[in-house]
Amino acid sequence: MRLIGMLDSPYVRRVAVSLKRMGIAFEHEPISVFRGFDQFKQINPLVKAPTLVTDDGVVLMESSLILDYAECLAGPGRGLMPAALDLRVQTLRLTGLALVACEKAVQIYYERNLRPAEIQHAPWLERVGSQLTCACSELESELARHPLQANAQIGQDGISVAVAWSFIQLVVPDQASAAQYPLLAAFSEEAEKLEIFVSLPMV
Repeated sequence: MRLIGMLDSPYVRRVAVSLKRMGIAFEHEPISVFRGFDQFKQINPLVKAPTLVTDDGVVLMESSLILDYAECLAGPGRGLMPAALDLRVQTLRLTGLALVACEKAVQIYYERNLRPAEIQHAPWLERVGSQLTCACSELESELARHPLQANAQIGQDGISVAVAWSFIQLVVPDQASAAQYPLLAAFSEEAEKLEIFVSLPMV
């Protein structure tokens, strides 16, 4: 099984850390959708990261869909999503917030770095920035009510939250600080010390 994409993508890293946490073997091919466009296109014509090529040669994409496949592949008791409905809903809630935070951070980064400064759209940046801070605020509130544990049993919610926070700090640190979101920052700092994160660094 092959995972295609750079670990500075939160979506690629989320999949990589999750696969390792579940004990699913894979080969990571760090091909950039920018610098390696043509090479990536030979694997997936859509040039979408992450891309997963299964052992049967099927090309999958979108991190949540890849992880759905991984959950089935891992089998009962080895996945990262709880079976109990109440716990699963909470995991979905945190994971969704983390993914929104990633999406908004990516949009801000692209607007700032890919669009010429003279045509960057300030109202759009303001709107997306507010969505990012809202996602972080909601995550902070959720962690106050339902603290996550950064340990060997970390689930999909914890992985997604930690990856999202680290990505925000990498590309748009001005949008969210540890002073603003101390619980979010502290949890992510502890998670990043786990071997599954250390072995798959963002940079």
